[in-house]
Amino acid sequence: MTDSAGTPAEPDDPAEDETPSTVGTASTVGGTGTMGVSWAGTSGGAASDGAAKGGRRWLRWTALGVSVVLLTGAAAGWWFYRKLDGNITTDTTAAAELLRYEKERPAPVVSAARNILLIGSDTRAGAGNAEYGHDKGTQRSDTTILLHISAGRSSATAVSIPRDLMVGIPSCRKSDGTRSSARFAQFNSAFEVGGTACTIRTVERLTGIRVDHHMVIDFRGFKKMVDAVDGVEVCLREPIDDSDARLKLPAGLRTLHGEQALGFVRARKSLGNGSDTERMDRQQQFLGALVSKVQSNGVLLNPTRLYPVLDAATKSITTDPGLDSLRDLYNLARSMRSIPTEKVQFLTVPRRPYSYNANRDELVQPKASQLFARLREDKPVMVAPGGDTSGRPDTDGNGKPDEASSPTPAPTPTFTGRNAAQRACP
Repeated sequence: MTDSAGTPAEPDDPAEDETPSTVGTASTVGGTGTMGVSWAGTSGGAASDGAAKGGRRWLRWTALGVSVVLLTGAAAGWWFYRKLDGNITTDTTAAAELLRYEKERPAPVVSAARNILLIGSDTRAGAGNAEYGHDKGTQRSDTTILLHISAGRSSATAVSIPRDLMVGIPSCRKSDGTRSSARFAQFNSAFEVGGTACTIRTVERLTGIRVDHHMVIDFRGFKKMVDAVDGVEVCLREPIDDSDARLKLPAGLRTLHGEQALGFVRARKSLGNGSDTERMDRQQQFLGALVSKVQSNGVLLNPTRLYPVLDAATKSITTDPGLDSLRDLYNLARSMRSIPTEKVQFLTVPRRPYSYNANRDELVQPKASQLFARLREDKPVMVAPGGDTSGRPDTDGNGKPDEASSPTPAPTPTFTGRNAAQRACP
């Protein structure tokens, strides 16, 4: 081995050059003891030259090691990216169906704002879902939320649409290729009849809001998401003992994991007054707590915790072609990262028992139209616990008008709801 042509390379082990030939004995000179050591075949200049060559070898090996680490890291990063990207299921059928009805769909009013329809499917098909019962191949939207993200990414408003709301459902293409008849029916039947496209068209007709993207998640995906963040903390005001929901918990602050969390957001008849209203309130409470958990540094800034969350999330969703890549989802999440939790709001469309059937719902007007118009035009809305106070002007937080504002401020409508910053147990 040589360092250059005709020049013998230095031994790999510097210790072979550093063998003492003689070790002088101590002698006393002028009362001072000295120890003399001589090195065979080594002068001061030779030692310096050897050290320089050793340093060069060390740099070469260090550079090689760093290169290997970087290449390995890049390969692992690419593998993780491809795996997560491949987890996402694309719904091309809905996209094609919506394209057929492009002319009848509402146009975007504020192009930079985003409206995403989140659909929780109650299908029993697929691994891990059969334990919740059996179906005949059909599915309904167990939960539907219209998420409005403001153009400036300063707020996000999630509006629950009751499954029992009576609405006009258009003629939709069914899974067997035939078409259904337009009818006035329960909202969640739109998903059963015509899937995602039919649900989107129904929401757009109801609200006048253009749906930009959609995501569908099933029972199993929901549980995995909750487990990936190591559970979500909620406040139980009273004990729960619900055999149908497989849920038995004492009152107080509790951390719910996958199966418990699913029971908490799905249980209806045995909790509270058994209404869908209370169930939606629980869903909003849970989603607010989940947002806070995901936004915490313990998840977003910890790769070992973030990857399982991303893996669960990407495996759980079916989405449109405009949101079906990891890059698309990352850009969406990054745009929402700076939204304060108090500006992440949850509410339900204003509704009341349906006039002809108390087990169904109908919109309360003009409040519902007022809410839809604010979201459509990307104008702010406010939420507050308790009764709806729609039309209340902005205040300074003490119930008094803000003195810094104009003498006649335009009122910001306030609806019953909550935000992600609210504590689980006040």
